[in-house]
Amino acid sequence: MYNNVRLEKGLYHLSNKSFTEALEALDPSNQYIDTPLEKLDAYERQLKRFDIRISGADCDRVEKFFTSTESAVLFPEFIRRAIRQGIDSSVLSDISAVNTECCSSQYMGCAIDDNVSYDSVTAQTNALPITKITENNSPLSLNKYARAIHISYEAVRKQRLDVLAVMLKSVGVKLGNAVVKAAVTVLKSSAGSSTAAAGSNFAYNDLAKLCGKFKDFNLNTVLASPAILAEILTMDQMLESSSENPGEAMLPFGARILKTAQLDDKTIIGIDKDFALEMVTGTDIIMETDKLIDNQMSTITVSLQTGFRTIMNDAVHILTKA
Repeated sequence: MYNNVRLEKGLYHLSNKSFTEALEALDPSNQYIDTPLEKLDAYERQLKRFDIRISGADCDRVEKFFTSTESAVLFPEFIRRAIRQGIDSSVLSDISAVNTECCSSQYMGCAIDDNVSYDSVTAQTNALPITKITENNSPLSLNKYARAIHISYEAVRKQRLDVLAVMLKSVGVKLGNAVVKAAVTVLKSSAGSSTAAAGSNFAYNDLAKLCGKFKDFNLNTVLASPAILAEILTMDQMLESSSENPGEAMLPFGARILKTAQLDDKTIIGIDKDFALEMVTGTDIIMETDKLIDNQMSTITVSLQTGFRTIMNDAVHILTKA
């Protein structure tokens, strides 16, 4: 049971396992089915074990993690989760068809050559048209995104955990936005087509033409800067649009509009999110966990490695204005 798990620094350093995965191996969640703890993961059960409340009216302060040597082991994962929440609040998951994990700083992956028409009928004795899937000719180099957070235990020991989590989440938001910028750059450089708007500003007809560029795939996601999103929302046709989620913008023909501050005010990117982009992750968030556990946290270094590659170019189309 979770009360008997021995917590030690080494759980952060197991090969091919995150801290939570290491805890799950020691305290599997499936043994809590149909119990009051069913909705908690292994880490959250450890917070319950040491009565550490990270949110709510009775939220604890940072020093609660350090009431014992075992409970201190939980603090780095608290920081990692707060930063990860910030990263995950970006549009990355909404524009990536697949997230590939890579064990090195370079990734080869595969490319597809599918230029032969599917319309032609093949006679019984003729050779079949060929679609080639091969290894890429050049590797994708993953970029490192990092931040050094200057902090000391004495400065934050009396700080509420939910307030510290918000601060750390804001760091994650900005890291996530930096990663989104790289994704946008890849989409722009490898789009299947680029179409100019009819006038100096975007009109609904331009968005309809963008939709018409998608033949085998579907326009289900539109990326636009805040200024362009504001333009779109004032179009008369947007009065007809509806969304199942409050606060979410949808075009009348069903494409979701995502505010993307990393995109300029002259470009709209349309994608089929199920086929357009591959996100390659070299490492998850890396921190110096031992220093955090030992209260030697004058500086917290946070880093992750990612890269992007377009899977199907014709699942990406661009609309521009002069």
